Amino acid sequence: MLPHETAAVSPWPADLSAYCFEVPYTESSVLFESGKGVRLSDRAGRSYLDGLSGVFVTCFGYDCAPIVSAVTAQLRTLPFHPPLHGTNTPALELSRELVALAPAPLTTAKLVNGGSEAVEAAFRLARLYHHAQGEPGRLKILSHYHGYHGATYGSLSLTGRPDVERFGPGVPGVVHVWPPDCLESFLGIPAEESGDRAAALVERTLEAEGPESVAAVVVEPVIHLRGMAIPPPGYLRRLRSLCDRHGVLLIFDEIVTGFGRTGAPFAAQSFGVIPDLMCVGKGISGGYAPLAAVLMSDRIAAALGGPGGPYAFAPSHTYAANPLAAAAGLAALRLFAEGGFPARIKELSAFLEPGLRAALGERGTLRARGLLYGLKLTGAAPDAGERLARACLRRGLIIRGQDDWAVLAPAYITTRAEADELTGILAEALDELERSGTFRATL
Repeated sequence: MLPHETAAVSPWPADLSAYCFEVPYTESSVLFESGKGVRLSDRAGRSYLDGLSGVFVTCFGYDCAPIVSAVTAQLRTLPFHPPLHGTNTPALELSRELVALAPAPLTTAKLVNGGSEAVEAAFRLARLYHHAQGEPGRLKILSHYHGYHGATYGSLSLTGRPDVERFGPGVPGVVHVWPPDCLESFLGIPAEESGDRAAALVERTLEAEGPESVAAVVVEPVIHLRGMAIPPPGYLRRLRSLCDRHGVLLIFDEIVTGFGRTGAPFAAQSFGVIPDLMCVGKGISGGYAPLAAVLMSDRIAAALGGPGGPYAFAPSHTYAANPLAAAAGLAALRLFAEGGFPARIKELSAFLEPGLRAALGERGTLRARGLLYGLKLTGAAPDAGERLARACLRRGLIIRGQDDWAVLAPAYITTRAEADELTGILAEALDELERSGTFRATL
């Protein structure tokens, strides 16, 4: 029996009818009770090593004193402000420091509550910008098949996955295009050619739709739900060039990749391609408050007010730019810069990557960028990713798995000993799957 396969009485209450779960309740569902460092505990007293940072969020761990202190102080000072009458000091300071961390010419931040709202806002901003430029017919948005952009209606419409069709037709004007990774997987196009082919398809799609009808192209720099598919060299640069040539805005969805995850503050800097609008979230509050933002270039901001600001963009949300969330974000940004985390991320990723490659062996391909990892499993059962995640959870390690991939995103404070523990558990789980026949092609 594995450490987490005990005969203890379930910690769950008998009646769960009042609560609607995020994902379906199963025997593997965990009732979390507390967290410290990179570990979580459940109601039964079992401990879990969090190899996913919650869900790319808790990059400073579960007991980060500077952020806790900042939120506590703000709670005692001003927990909320009347949003129809002004804003608050932490929100102003956070916006300034956020754009200072971002690449030029991203000069203005619109603070919101979560990634879906950020993408939704970018969607509306793109259309609003073209309307202000005298081109109200530019309404269409291109996004990737198999990308994921959120759960609000507009962001869900941009999500190019068949499992969202159960909600009915999406927002009109969304057109999906194939990313390089899908061309490799579905058509056998070599990786070194897939970027050029995919960019050429985007250009053909723009021409077929009519460039004068397209407002923006929205992409994740690294596609999470393709097992962290990293773009081939030059692909994002070609998208930037296409957008410039056709007068289309480029939007990066950096909800997963932003705030240090790829090694630089944002993936735009890692890949050397700057979008017109950038959606950031998850880790920018360290997981201590719901927080996200849309960063926009000066030319986009100019459509929201006079030159040099101040700017305004509504309708918004009641809790947008909330002082508690802004205080958490401000503390997280300052900790990131002053705590030397860019260097720490580089050092930890250099230590962890060889261990992950050794654990995976010939059973798949490791996709790595900073502290963002995707395991693309080879010759495996269609649900191998889910099986791997469950096998890890039984051993006390939290990762995410789906289809033929699994992903990891350790916290920035992870120690070498914890990294070794992570790779050891992962190797055991992979060995279990191989013995069970999950890797059919390798047996």
